[in-house]
Amino acid sequence: MEYVIEMLNIRKQFGDFVANDNITLQLKKGEIHALLGENGAGKSTLMNVLFGLYQPEAGTIRVRGKEVKITDPNVANKLGIGMVHQHFMLVENFTVTENIILGSEPTSFGTINIKDASKKVQALSQQYSLNVDPNAKIQDISVGMQQRVEILKTLYRGADILIFDEPTASLTPQEITELMHIMKRLIEEGKSIILITHKLKEIMEVSDRVTVIRKGKGIGTVTTAETDPKGLAELMVGRQVVFKTEKKEPNPKDVVLQIDSLQVADNRGIDKVKGLNLTVRAGEIVGIAGIDGNGQSELIEAITGLRKVKNGKITLNGKDITNLKPRKITESGIGHIPQDRHKHGLVLDFPVGHNIALQTYYQKPISKSGVIDYKKVNEIARKIIEEYDVRSGEGEMSIARSLSGGNQQKAIIGREISRNPDLLIAALPTRGLDVGAIEFIHRRLIEQRDNGKAVLLISFELDEVMNVSDRIAVIYDGSIIDTVLPKETNEQELGLLMAGQSLTEKVGD
Repeated sequence: MEYVIEMLNIRKQFGDFVANDNITLQLKKGEIHALLGENGAGKSTLMNVLFGLYQPEAGTIRVRGKEVKITDPNVANKLGIGMVHQHFMLVENFTVTENIILGSEPTSFGTINIKDASKKVQALSQQYSLNVDPNAKIQDISVGMQQRVEILKTLYRGADILIFDEPTASLTPQEITELMHIMKRLIEEGKSIILITHKLKEIMEVSDRVTVIRKGKGIGTVTTAETDPKGLAELMVGRQVVFKTEKKEPNPKDVVLQIDSLQVADNRGIDKVKGLNLTVRAGEIVGIAGIDGNGQSELIEAITGLRKVKNGKITLNGKDITNLKPRKITESGIGHIPQDRHKHGLVLDFPVGHNIALQTYYQKPISKSGVIDYKKVNEIARKIIEEYDVRSGEGEMSIARSLSGGNQQKAIIGREISRNPDLLIAALPTRGLDVGAIEFIHRRLIEQRDNGKAVLLISFELDEVMNVSDRIAVIYDGSIIDTVLPKETNEQELGLLMAGQSLTEKVGD
Protein backbone atom coordinates (compact mmCIF):
# COMPACT_ATOMS: atom_id res chain seq x y z
CA MET A 1 0.00 0.00 0.00
CA GLU A 2 1.46 3.38 -1.05
CA TYR A 3 0.94 6.04 1.58
CA VAL A 4 2.12 9.58 0.87
CA ILE A 5 1.66 10.54 4.54
CA GLU A 6 1.91 8.32 7.63
CA MET A 7 1.41 9.84 11.06
CA LEU A 8 2.03 7.01 13.50
CA ASN A 9 1.16 7.20 17.23
CA ILE A 10 1.40 10.99 17.39
CA ARG A 11 1.22 12.53 20.85
CA LYS A 12 0.94 16.27 21.41
CA GLN A 13 0.24 17.95 24.73
CA PHE A 14 0.13 21.46 26.12
CA GLY A 15 1.11 21.34 29.78
CA ASP A 16 -1.09 18.66 31.32
CA PHE A 17 -3.62 18.80 28.48
CA VAL A 18 -3.20 15.98 25.95
CA ALA A 19 -4.53 17.23 22.60
CA ASN A 20 -3.42 14.19 20.56
CA ASP A 21 -3.12 10.87 22.36
CA ASN A 22 -1.22 8.36 20.15
CA ILE A 23 -3.18 9.07 16.95
CA THR A 24 -2.44 7.33 13.65
CA LEU A 25 -3.48 8.69 10.25
CA GLN A 26 -2.40 7.33 6.85
CA LEU A 27 -3.08 9.16 3.57
CA LYS A 28 -3.06 7.21 0.30
CA LYS A 29 -1.84 8.82 -2.90
CA GLY A 30 -4.71 10.35 -4.89
CA GLU A 31 -7.38 10.17 -2.16
CA ILE A 32 -9.44 12.67 -0.20
CA HIS A 33 -9.09 11.53 3.40
CA ALA A 34 -11.47 13.19 5.87
CA LEU A 35 -10.37 13.85 9.44
CA LEU A 36 -13.57 13.93 11.49
CA GLY A 37 -14.14 14.94 15.09
CA GLU A 38 -16.04 17.27 17.38
CA ASN A 39 -14.82 20.83 17.98
CA GLY A 40 -11.82 20.50 20.26
CA ALA A 41 -11.22 16.82 19.43
CA GLY A 42 -7.65 17.58 18.28
CA LYS A 43 -8.05 17.66 14.47
CA SER A 44 -6.35 21.00 13.81
CA THR A 45 -3.63 20.23 16.36
CA LEU A 46 -2.77 16.99 14.52
CA MET A 47 -2.57 18.83 11.18
CA ASN A 48 -0.51 21.63 12.73
CA VAL A 49 1.96 18.91 13.75
CA LEU A 50 2.06 17.67 10.14
CA PHE A 51 2.56 21.22 8.86
CA GLY A 52 5.39 21.93 11.30
CA LEU A 53 3.60 24.50 13.45
CA TYR A 54 3.78 22.18 16.47
CA GLN A 55 6.37 19.58 17.44
CA PRO A 56 5.01 16.25 18.77
CA GLU A 57 6.15 14.75 22.06
CA ALA A 58 6.06 11.26 20.55
CA GLY A 59 5.32 9.46 17.30
CA THR A 60 6.69 9.17 13.77
CA ILE A 61 5.90 11.01 10.53
CA ARG A 62 6.71 9.49 7.15
CA VAL A 63 6.34 11.32 3.84
CA ARG A 64 6.32 9.01 0.77
CA GLY A 65 7.77 6.24 2.92
CA LYS A 66 10.67 8.24 4.36
CA GLU A 67 10.78 9.26 8.03
CA VAL A 68 10.99 13.06 8.43
CA LYS A 69 11.23 15.75 11.10
CA ILE A 70 8.99 18.68 10.15
CA THR A 71 10.41 21.47 12.28
CA ASP A 72 8.54 24.37 10.63
CA PRO A 73 6.17 25.16 7.71
CA ASN A 74 9.10 25.81 5.34
CA VAL A 75 10.19 22.19 5.80
CA ALA A 76 6.59 21.09 5.13
CA ASN A 77 6.51 23.18 1.94
CA LYS A 78 9.77 21.61 0.72
CA LEU A 79 8.22 18.18 1.31
CA GLY A 80 5.27 19.20 -0.90
CA ILE A 81 2.80 19.74 1.97
CA GLY A 82 0.53 22.81 1.85
CA MET A 83 -2.15 23.92 4.31
CA VAL A 84 -5.29 25.96 3.66
CA HIS A 85 -6.08 27.37 7.11
CA GLN A 86 -9.61 27.90 8.44
CA HIS A 87 -8.80 31.57 9.17
CA PHE A 88 -7.11 32.85 6.05
CA MET A 89 -3.53 34.11 6.25
CA LEU A 90 -3.95 37.00 3.82
CA VAL A 91 -2.96 40.70 3.79
CA GLU A 92 -6.17 42.54 2.90
CA ASN A 93 -4.67 45.54 1.07
CA PHE A 94 -2.29 43.38 -1.00
CA THR A 95 -3.26 41.97 -4.38
CA VAL A 96 -3.89 38.28 -4.98
CA THR A 97 -0.45 37.89 -6.58
CA GLU A 98 1.33 39.76 -3.78
CA ASN A 99 -0.28 37.47 -1.20
CA ILE A 100 0.59 34.32 -3.14
CA ILE A 101 4.29 35.14 -3.57
CA LEU A 102 4.74 36.53 -0.03
CA GLY A 103 7.76 34.78 1.51
CA SER A 104 8.95 33.30 -1.78
CA GLU A 105 9.15 36.39 -3.99
CA PRO A 106 10.69 35.88 -7.46
CA THR A 107 13.42 38.47 -8.11
CA SER A 108 15.20 39.75 -11.16
CA PHE A 109 18.40 41.74 -10.51
CA GLY A 110 17.28 42.32 -6.91
CA THR A 111 13.79 43.52 -7.88
CA ILE A 112 10.57 41.56 -7.25
CA ASN A 113 9.22 40.43 -10.60
CA ILE A 114 5.47 40.90 -10.06
CA LYS A 115 4.67 40.62 -13.78
CA ASP A 116 6.11 37.10 -14.14
CA ALA A 117 4.55 36.03 -10.83
CA SER A 118 1.16 37.30 -11.98
CA LYS A 119 1.44 35.26 -15.19
CA LYS A 120 2.27 32.12 -13.20
CA VAL A 121 -0.67 32.74 -10.85
CA GLN A 122 -2.95 33.25 -13.86
CA ALA A 123 -1.74 29.96 -15.42
CA LEU A 124 -2.27 28.01 -12.18
CA SER A 125 -5.72 29.59 -11.74
CA GLN A 126 -6.72 28.44 -15.24
CA GLN A 127 -5.18 24.97 -14.85
CA TYR A 128 -7.28 24.24 -11.74
CA SER A 129 -10.38 26.21 -12.86
CA LEU A 130 -10.09 28.57 -9.88
CA ASN A 131 -10.97 31.72 -11.86
CA VAL A 132 -9.04 34.13 -9.62
CA ASP A 133 -8.02 37.61 -10.82
CA PRO A 134 -4.27 37.90 -9.98
CA ASN A 135 -4.50 41.71 -9.75
CA ALA A 136 -7.57 42.00 -7.50
CA LYS A 137 -7.09 43.24 -3.94
CA ILE A 138 -8.03 40.77 -1.20
CA GLN A 139 -10.35 43.30 0.48
CA ASP A 140 -12.40 43.51 -2.74
CA ILE A 141 -13.09 39.79 -3.27
CA SER A 142 -15.55 37.39 -1.63
CA VAL A 143 -14.68 34.94 1.16
CA GLY A 144 -14.99 32.04 -1.28
CA MET A 145 -12.54 33.73 -3.67
CA GLN A 146 -10.13 34.43 -0.79
CA GLN A 147 -10.10 30.73 -0.05
CA ARG A 148 -9.15 30.04 -3.67
CA VAL A 149 -6.22 32.40 -3.16
CA GLU A 150 -5.13 30.27 -0.18
CA ILE A 151 -5.34 27.15 -2.38
CA LEU A 152 -3.28 28.90 -5.08
CA LYS A 153 -0.66 29.81 -2.44
CA THR A 154 -0.07 26.10 -1.77
CA LEU A 155 -0.04 25.18 -5.48
CA TYR A 156 2.37 28.03 -6.28
CA ARG A 157 4.82 26.49 -3.81
CA GLY A 158 4.52 23.11 -5.52
CA ALA A 159 2.37 21.28 -2.94
CA ASP A 160 0.95 17.91 -3.96
CA ILE A 161 -0.36 17.06 -0.48
CA LEU A 162 -2.98 19.60 0.64
CA ILE A 163 -4.51 19.99 4.09
CA PHE A 164 -7.89 21.76 4.14
CA ASP A 165 -8.78 22.92 7.69
CA GLU A 166 -12.57 23.38 7.98
CA PRO A 167 -12.65 24.85 4.45
CA THR A 168 -16.43 25.41 4.28
CA ALA A 169 -16.92 27.08 7.67
CA SER A 170 -17.32 30.58 6.18
CA LEU A 171 -18.72 29.72 2.75
CA THR A 172 -22.19 30.06 1.27
CA PRO A 173 -23.92 26.89 -0.04
CA GLN A 174 -23.01 27.87 -3.62
CA GLU A 175 -19.34 28.38 -2.70
CA ILE A 176 -19.30 25.01 -0.90
CA THR A 177 -20.52 23.26 -4.07
CA GLU A 178 -17.81 25.03 -6.09
CA LEU A 179 -15.13 24.02 -3.54
CA MET A 180 -16.16 20.36 -3.77
CA HIS A 181 -15.63 20.54 -7.55
CA ILE A 182 -12.21 22.17 -7.04
CA MET A 183 -11.13 19.42 -4.62
CA LYS A 184 -12.15 16.70 -7.09
CA ARG A 185 -10.24 18.54 -9.82
CA LEU A 186 -7.13 18.66 -7.61
CA ILE A 187 -7.32 14.88 -7.16
CA GLU A 188 -7.62 14.43 -10.94
CA GLU A 189 -4.41 16.47 -11.26
CA GLY A 190 -2.58 14.00 -9.00
CA LYS A 191 -2.87 15.72 -5.61
CA SER A 192 -3.74 14.04 -2.30
CA ILE A 193 -5.96 15.81 0.25
CA ILE A 194 -6.61 15.67 3.99
CA LEU A 195 -9.95 17.34 4.72
CA ILE A 196 -10.58 18.46 8.31
CA THR A 197 -14.32 18.78 8.76
CA HIS A 198 -17.34 17.83 10.82
CA LYS A 199 -19.90 18.34 8.04
CA LEU A 200 -21.12 14.82 7.33
CA LYS A 201 -22.81 15.71 4.04
CA GLU A 202 -19.50 16.95 2.62
CA ILE A 203 -17.63 13.88 3.86
CA MET A 204 -20.12 11.57 2.15
CA GLU A 205 -19.88 13.60 -1.08
CA VAL A 206 -16.12 13.92 -1.60
CA SER A 207 -14.05 11.70 0.70
CA ASP A 208 -12.70 8.20 0.07
CA ARG A 209 -11.89 7.33 3.70
CA VAL A 210 -12.52 8.88 7.11
CA THR A 211 -10.38 8.85 10.23
CA VAL A 212 -12.40 9.69 13.36
CA ILE A 213 -10.90 11.17 16.52
CA ARG A 214 -12.73 11.81 19.78
CA LYS A 215 -11.36 13.83 22.71
CA GLY A 216 -7.81 13.50 21.39
CA LYS A 217 -7.90 9.75 20.77
CA GLY A 218 -8.07 7.89 17.45
CA ILE A 219 -11.34 5.95 17.15
CA GLY A 220 -10.61 4.35 13.78
CA THR A 221 -10.59 4.70 9.99
CA VAL A 222 -13.53 3.68 7.80
CA THR A 223 -14.21 3.62 4.06
CA THR A 224 -16.79 6.31 3.23
CA ALA A 225 -18.75 4.07 0.85
CA GLU A 226 -19.25 1.55 3.68
CA THR A 227 -20.72 3.97 6.23
CA ASP A 228 -23.44 6.64 6.49
CA PRO A 229 -23.93 10.02 8.27
CA LYS A 230 -25.62 8.40 11.27
CA GLY A 231 -22.77 5.94 11.78
CA LEU A 232 -20.13 8.67 11.44
CA ALA A 233 -21.98 10.92 13.91
CA GLU A 234 -22.05 8.14 16.50
CA LEU A 235 -18.32 7.48 16.03
CA MET A 236 -17.61 11.20 16.38
CA VAL A 237 -19.56 11.98 19.55
CA GLY A 238 -19.83 8.52 21.12
CA ARG A 239 -23.63 8.44 21.22
CA GLN A 240 -26.66 8.61 18.96
CA VAL A 241 -27.26 12.06 17.49
CA VAL A 242 -30.71 13.47 16.72
CA PHE A 243 -30.58 15.25 13.35
CA LYS A 244 -34.12 16.65 13.55
CA THR A 245 -34.81 18.72 16.67
CA GLU A 246 -38.06 17.77 18.38
CA LYS A 247 -40.16 20.71 19.51
CA LYS A 248 -43.74 21.42 20.50
CA GLU A 249 -46.01 23.84 18.66
CA PRO A 250 -45.18 27.52 19.35
CA ASN A 251 -47.37 29.72 21.49
CA PRO A 252 -46.63 33.28 20.29
CA LYS A 253 -47.63 36.10 22.63
CA ASP A 254 -46.93 39.85 22.55
CA VAL A 255 -44.73 41.51 19.92
CA VAL A 256 -41.17 41.87 21.23
CA LEU A 257 -39.34 43.13 18.13
CA GLN A 258 -41.04 45.40 15.60
CA ILE A 259 -39.13 46.74 12.59
CA ASP A 260 -40.82 49.29 10.33
CA SER A 261 -39.57 50.55 6.93
CA LEU A 262 -35.92 50.07 7.91
CA GLN A 263 -33.24 51.52 5.67
CA VAL A 264 -29.55 50.82 6.37
CA ALA A 265 -26.43 51.50 4.26
CA ASP A 266 -23.17 49.51 4.12
CA ASN A 267 -19.66 50.95 4.63
CA ARG A 268 -19.64 52.37 1.11
CA GLY A 269 -22.91 54.25 1.68
CA ILE A 270 -24.93 51.91 -0.54
CA ASP A 271 -28.36 50.93 0.83
CA LYS A 272 -28.36 47.23 1.79
CA VAL A 273 -31.56 47.18 3.88
CA LYS A 274 -34.40 48.78 1.91
CA GLY A 275 -37.73 49.45 3.62
CA LEU A 276 -37.63 46.20 5.60
CA ASN A 277 -40.54 45.22 7.86
CA LEU A 278 -40.38 42.39 10.42
CA THR A 279 -42.18 41.26 13.58
CA VAL A 280 -40.94 38.75 16.19
CA ARG A 281 -43.20 37.73 19.08
CA ALA A 282 -42.49 36.27 22.50
CA GLY A 283 -42.56 32.47 22.34
CA GLU A 284 -41.54 32.06 18.69
CA ILE A 285 -38.43 31.60 16.56
CA VAL A 286 -38.43 33.62 13.36
CA GLY A 287 -35.80 32.45 10.89
CA ILE A 288 -34.41 34.76 8.22
CA ALA A 289 -33.51 32.82 5.06
CA GLY A 290 -31.56 34.37 2.23
CA ILE A 291 -28.44 34.21 0.12
CA ASP A 292 -25.48 35.93 1.78
CA GLY A 293 -25.16 39.61 0.87
CA ASN A 294 -28.87 40.50 0.78
CA GLY A 295 -28.71 42.79 3.81
CA GLN A 296 -28.57 40.26 6.67
CA SER A 297 -25.35 41.64 8.22
CA GLU A 298 -26.52 45.25 8.03
CA LEU A 299 -29.90 44.30 9.55
CA ILE A 300 -28.32 42.57 12.56
CA GLU A 301 -25.84 45.41 13.09
CA ALA A 302 -28.66 47.99 12.95
CA ILE A 303 -30.76 46.12 15.54
CA THR A 304 -27.78 45.72 17.90
CA GLY A 305 -26.51 49.29 17.54
CA LEU A 306 -23.35 48.41 15.61
CA ARG A 307 -24.53 50.31 12.51
CA LYS A 308 -26.54 53.53 12.11
CA VAL A 309 -30.09 53.40 10.75
CA LYS A 310 -30.78 55.88 7.90
CA ASN A 311 -34.58 55.64 8.05
CA GLY A 312 -37.25 53.58 9.76
CA LYS A 313 -37.84 52.42 13.30
CA ILE A 314 -36.77 49.51 15.55
CA THR A 315 -38.97 48.89 18.59
CA LEU A 316 -38.30 46.46 21.47
CA ASN A 317 -41.23 45.76 23.80
CA GLY A 318 -42.86 48.97 22.55
CA LYS A 319 -39.78 51.13 23.22
CA ASP A 320 -37.95 52.84 20.35
CA ILE A 321 -34.32 51.63 20.37
CA THR A 322 -33.34 53.00 16.93
CA ASN A 323 -29.72 54.20 16.89
CA LEU A 324 -29.18 53.74 20.62
CA LYS A 325 -25.64 52.83 21.74
CA PRO A 326 -24.89 49.08 21.77
CA ARG A 327 -24.74 48.99 25.59
CA LYS A 328 -28.15 50.66 25.90
CA ILE A 329 -29.62 48.18 23.42
CA THR A 330 -28.07 45.25 25.30
CA GLU A 331 -29.46 46.57 28.59
CA SER A 332 -32.92 47.00 27.05
CA GLY A 333 -33.19 43.20 26.72
CA ILE A 334 -31.33 41.95 23.64
CA GLY A 335 -28.88 39.05 23.57
CA HIS A 336 -26.64 38.82 20.50
CA ILE A 337 -24.81 35.77 19.18
CA PRO A 338 -22.79 37.53 16.45
CA GLN A 339 -22.09 36.07 13.02
CA ASP A 340 -18.35 36.72 13.44
CA ARG A 341 -17.45 35.39 16.87
CA HIS A 342 -13.86 36.67 16.61
CA LYS A 343 -14.68 40.23 15.54
CA HIS A 344 -17.83 40.91 17.60
CA GLY A 345 -18.13 38.04 20.09
CA LEU A 346 -14.85 37.70 21.96
CA VAL A 347 -11.67 39.44 23.02
CA LEU A 348 -9.45 36.58 21.86
CA ASP A 349 -6.50 37.34 24.15
CA PHE A 350 -8.69 37.56 27.28
CA PRO A 351 -9.41 34.49 29.43
CA VAL A 352 -12.76 32.76 28.89
CA GLY A 353 -13.98 33.98 32.30
CA HIS A 354 -13.37 37.63 31.39
CA ASN A 355 -15.13 37.12 28.03
CA ILE A 356 -18.18 35.70 29.80
CA ALA A 357 -18.27 38.84 31.98
CA LEU A 358 -17.99 41.29 29.06
CA GLN A 359 -21.67 42.29 29.08
CA THR A 360 -22.07 42.49 32.86
CA TYR A 361 -18.65 43.42 34.33
CA TYR A 362 -19.93 46.85 35.47
CA GLN A 363 -23.08 45.48 37.15
CA LYS A 364 -23.79 43.76 40.47
CA PRO A 365 -22.85 41.15 41.66
CA ILE A 366 -19.61 41.35 39.63
CA SER A 367 -18.93 45.04 40.23
CA LYS A 368 -19.36 46.87 43.50
CA SER A 369 -18.59 50.61 43.81
CA GLY A 370 -16.76 50.44 40.48
CA VAL A 371 -14.46 47.61 41.57
CA ILE A 372 -14.61 44.25 39.75
CA ASP A 373 -14.78 41.16 41.97
CA TYR A 374 -12.71 38.68 39.92
CA LYS A 375 -13.55 35.86 42.28
CA LYS A 376 -17.22 36.40 41.37
CA VAL A 377 -16.32 36.67 37.65
CA ASN A 378 -14.66 33.25 37.77
CA GLU A 379 -17.44 31.73 39.87
CA ILE A 380 -20.12 32.79 37.35
CA ALA A 381 -17.92 31.73 34.43
CA ARG A 382 -17.38 28.25 35.92
CA LYS A 383 -21.16 27.72 36.16
CA ILE A 384 -21.69 28.73 32.52
CA ILE A 385 -18.70 26.66 31.34
CA GLU A 386 -20.16 23.60 33.07
CA GLU A 387 -23.76 24.20 31.95
CA TYR A 388 -22.81 24.82 28.32
CA ASP A 389 -20.09 22.15 28.16
CA VAL A 390 -17.34 24.60 27.17
CA ARG A 391 -14.24 22.41 26.90
CA SER A 392 -10.95 24.15 27.66
CA GLY A 393 -7.64 23.09 29.15
CA GLU A 394 -7.63 25.57 32.06
CA GLY A 395 -11.35 26.27 32.49
CA GLU A 396 -12.24 29.92 33.00
CA MET A 397 -8.54 30.89 32.88
CA SER A 398 -8.03 29.51 29.33
CA ILE A 399 -7.30 32.19 26.77
CA ALA A 400 -10.28 32.43 24.39
CA ARG A 401 -8.02 32.17 21.33
CA SER A 402 -6.90 28.68 22.42
CA LEU A 403 -10.45 27.23 22.35
CA SER A 404 -11.90 25.46 19.32
CA GLY A 405 -14.55 27.36 17.33
CA GLY A 406 -17.37 25.29 18.82
CA ASN A 407 -16.27 25.93 22.38
CA GLN A 408 -15.84 29.65 21.69
CA GLN A 409 -19.41 29.66 20.35
CA LYS A 410 -20.80 27.80 23.37
CA ALA A 411 -19.13 30.33 25.69
CA ILE A 412 -20.79 33.22 23.79
CA ILE A 413 -24.19 31.51 23.83
CA GLY A 414 -23.88 30.78 27.55
CA ARG A 415 -22.99 34.42 28.22
CA GLU A 416 -25.90 35.80 26.18
CA ILE A 417 -28.61 33.41 27.44
CA SER A 418 -27.50 33.73 31.08
CA ARG A 419 -28.47 37.43 30.93
CA ASN A 420 -32.09 36.32 30.30
CA PRO A 421 -32.79 38.61 27.29
CA ASP A 422 -36.31 39.18 25.93
CA LEU A 423 -34.96 38.88 22.37
CA LEU A 424 -32.11 36.56 21.40
CA ILE A 425 -30.53 37.29 18.02
CA ALA A 426 -28.71 34.19 16.78
CA ALA A 427 -26.68 35.04 13.67
CA LEU A 428 -25.17 31.96 11.99
CA PRO A 429 -25.08 30.30 15.44
CA THR A 430 -23.81 26.92 14.17
CA ARG A 431 -21.36 28.09 11.49
CA GLY A 432 -18.35 25.77 11.53
CA LEU A 433 -19.73 23.53 14.31
CA ASP A 434 -20.01 19.75 14.54
CA VAL A 435 -23.28 17.80 14.71
CA GLY A 436 -23.12 17.40 18.49
CA ALA A 437 -22.64 21.14 19.05
CA ILE A 438 -25.34 21.97 16.48
CA GLU A 439 -27.82 19.68 18.26
CA PHE A 440 -26.92 21.34 21.60
CA ILE A 441 -27.35 24.91 20.25
CA HIS A 442 -30.66 24.17 18.50
CA ARG A 443 -31.98 22.75 21.77
CA ARG A 444 -30.95 25.94 23.61
CA LEU A 445 -32.68 28.18 21.05
CA ILE A 446 -35.89 26.16 21.36
CA GLU A 447 -35.60 26.29 25.18
CA GLN A 448 -35.48 30.10 24.94
CA ARG A 449 -38.64 30.07 22.83
CA ASP A 450 -40.39 27.68 25.24
CA ASN A 451 -39.46 30.01 28.11
CA GLY A 452 -41.48 32.76 26.41
CA LYS A 453 -38.57 34.57 24.79
CA ALA A 454 -38.40 35.89 21.21
CA VAL A 455 -35.68 34.41 18.99
CA LEU A 456 -34.47 35.82 15.67
CA LEU A 457 -32.39 33.25 13.77
CA ILE A 458 -30.28 34.26 10.77
CA SER A 459 -28.76 31.35 8.87
CA PHE A 460 -27.53 30.39 5.40
CA GLU A 461 -28.24 26.69 6.12
CA LEU A 462 -31.70 25.91 4.75
CA ASP A 463 -32.07 22.72 6.77
CA GLU A 464 -31.32 24.71 9.96
CA VAL A 465 -33.90 27.38 9.10
CA MET A 466 -36.50 24.69 8.28
CA ASN A 467 -35.71 22.62 11.36
CA VAL A 468 -35.62 25.33 14.05
CA SER A 469 -37.89 28.18 12.89
CA ASP A 470 -41.60 28.59 13.61
CA ARG A 471 -41.90 31.19 10.82
CA ILE A 472 -39.46 31.90 8.00
CA ALA A 473 -39.00 35.42 6.66
CA VAL A 474 -37.21 35.40 3.30
CA ILE A 475 -34.88 38.33 2.65
CA TYR A 476 -34.01 39.40 -0.88
CA ASP A 477 -32.22 42.58 -1.95
CA GLY A 478 -32.67 44.17 1.48
CA SER A 479 -36.38 43.47 1.97
CA ILE A 480 -38.54 40.69 3.41
CA ILE A 481 -40.34 39.48 0.27
CA ASP A 482 -42.41 36.73 1.89
CA THR A 483 -43.06 34.99 5.20
CA VAL A 484 -43.83 31.25 5.18
CA LEU A 485 -44.41 28.42 7.65
CA PRO A 486 -41.84 25.57 7.60
CA LYS A 487 -44.56 22.88 7.49
CA GLU A 488 -46.18 24.55 4.47
CA THR A 489 -43.05 24.97 2.33
CA ASN A 490 -39.94 23.08 1.20
CA GLU A 491 -36.33 23.82 0.27
CA GLN A 492 -37.21 24.21 -3.43
CA GLU A 493 -39.83 26.90 -2.71
CA LEU A 494 -37.50 28.67 -0.29
CA GLY A 495 -34.76 28.58 -2.92
CA LEU A 496 -37.07 30.30 -5.42
CA LEU A 497 -37.99 32.98 -2.88
CA MET A 498 -34.33 33.51 -1.97
CA ALA A 499 -33.65 34.12 -5.67
CA GLY A 500 -36.33 36.84 -5.66
CA GLN A 501 -39.20 34.90 -7.21
CA SER A 502 -42.38 35.50 -5.23
CA LEU A 503 -44.86 32.70 -4.59
CA THR A 504 -48.58 33.24 -5.10
CA GLU A 505 -49.75 32.21 -1.61
CA LYS A 506 -48.55 34.25 1.32
CA VAL A 507 -48.65 33.56 5.03
CA GLY A 508 -49.65 36.41 7.33
CA ASP A 509 -47.11 38.16 9.50
